[in-house]
Amino acid sequence: MANALKKALIGGAVAAGLGVWAVAPRTFNNKRKNYVPTLPDVLYAHRGLHDAGSGLSQQHAGESGEYIALARRMALRAGYGSIDEPGPLAPENSLAAFAAAAEAGYGIELDVQLTLDNKVVVAHDPDLLRVAGDPRNIRDLTYDELVRIPLFPTAAPGAEVSPLLPGATENPPLVTTPSQAPTGYYQHVPLLEDVLRVVDGRVPIIVEFKFENYRTWDDRDEELMQTAADLLDAYQGLYVVESFNPAAMNWYKREHPDVCRGQLAEDTAFTANPMLWMGGKLMFNEISRPDFVAYDFKNGDGAMLRFVRRMGAMAVAWTVRTSDELAGAQPYFDRFIFEAFVPKQ
Repeated sequence: MANALKKALIGGAVAAGLGVWAVAPRTFNNKRKNYVPTLPDVLYAHRGLHDAGSGLSQQHAGESGEYIALARRMALRAGYGSIDEPGPLAPENSLAAFAAAAEAGYGIELDVQLTLDNKVVVAHDPDLLRVAGDPRNIRDLTYDELVRIPLFPTAAPGAEVSPLLPGATENPPLVTTPSQAPTGYYQHVPLLEDVLRVVDGRVPIIVEFKFENYRTWDDRDEELMQTAADLLDAYQGLYVVESFNPAAMNWYKREHPDVCRGQLAEDTAFTANPMLWMGGKLMFNEISRPDFVAYDFKNGDGAMLRFVRRMGAMAVAWTVRTSDELAGAQPYFDRFIFEAFVPKQ
């Protein structure tokens, strides 16, 4: 009986040790060896400081008016549009939105993916439906086509979703790319290299790598990683990288160990998506060995996040949209990604 108990205790200790090892972030010694910078202590504007797009719902109307006005003032100060422009000046993930954030002194969070002709562009969704009323996928369009597709073309400032283009709801959709660029002021999906040129090191950037399928890894995924990494490597400003896909952060761990990297995660039900559930429990940290964990602010008091934070990982909250949400998240996080309100510094 004594031997059995001893073996059980040893087995339990080994299992606990393996569990700690599996979720552990990058070690302090590894950070020091690779001269890894930390994520600067500033507020990060989600998809830029924007006057159309993500988060601008009726739910947040109580504080979003001031935010939209600030985005427009900063875009104008950066040289985008004019004061009498009836539509959005700085829609989400546009050059104007990033210029506005930099003018206001906010860090920036943005998303990158590949076009049909393997250009790295800044866009969140796999398609253009929400931001341009166009249901086509970015991976099926060239950058030359994207330049001719305005973001929020017929929307008013403060719109959360773009009106649909004619033919967008047909099956198959009847939307086609205009042969000519629109006249007048508009913003379109930008190249990452142009965003980096506009920001020009004035504020830090969080770069999220987006993927079509998180269960596979193919040549296009490799192309995205290498092409974006080359652009970022040549950039003189401060940036960090993150992804929901641990394979992307494993790529950075292997190829660019000197870059600060983060594992994105959220606490979801196992039945909804087992892979996301495992990611939410930080079970993929073994693959990514992150410097920070970017977590849904609503789950900041989760046991696993508190545990890895004690082990040395920085906790980054996404995405707070009100002053109350920011105040509620502050005890659990070190950095904050925000939109739809103006945080009191």
